[in-house]
Amino acid sequence: MVADRFDDVAALSFDCYGTLIDWETGITRALQPWIERHDPAVSRDQVLAAFSANETTVQGEMPGARYPVVLAEVMRRIGGRLGAPVSDAEADAFGGSVVDWPAFGDSTDALRRLSTRFSLIILSNVDRASFAHSNERLGVTFDRIVTAEDVGSYKPAPANFAALLAAVEGLGLERHQLVHVAESLYHDHQPAKVVGLRTVWIHRRHAQAGFGATPEPLGDVTPDWRFTSMAEFADAAGV
Repeated sequence: MVADRFDDVAALSFDCYGTLIDWETGITRALQPWIERHDPAVSRDQVLAAFSANETTVQGEMPGARYPVVLAEVMRRIGGRLGAPVSDAEADAFGGSVVDWPAFGDSTDALRRLSTRFSLIILSNVDRASFAHSNERLGVTFDRIVTAEDVGSYKPAPANFAALLAAVEGLGLERHQLVHVAESLYHDHQPAKVVGLRTVWIHRRHAQAGFGATPEPLGDVTPDWRFTSMAEFADAAGV
């Protein structure tokens, strides 16, 4: 891919967690003390599979709940899946752990480079307060921020992508000038394709089997471009 492929693109929208923020490391670090108390033999892959099996379900059942509430309930259900008790304090601590989730090492530099050419938008399955902490880690000013808290539902719900398109219109741009950038095929690429968006797959898990903390996509989906890092993407975009 060469930079002129982006000549007609004016804005990039980003998933945050899994794409810019290393949520799998954040999730497993936050849960590790509890796991070690109950079953140290549980592997990282098992933790992420348990998370993936429950997060989307909870989000569907509680679409208006703020993300810390969702995470707390997810931990309770992980406990049920693994046969380990979860106290309210432990669940609440996990719910608040987003503020400690680290950024991928290449995210900040790549975003700063991309911001010299494109408007940057966040479309994230999180609440405003949690994202504010992640935004500090990323160190970039986004032109628009759309969270699940703003919309009242979680991706891959159509309402979230409708809100994204409204944000693009608010920038005075048209749909064809936007490209959506994300890791999750399930949460992002499939619903983005439904509304006719081109997509960039930041395939962070390219060296790992399975889908980690995200569910497997429901059928085939083909992103327009694939990169294994944000740095590689920024290079290809010519910035």
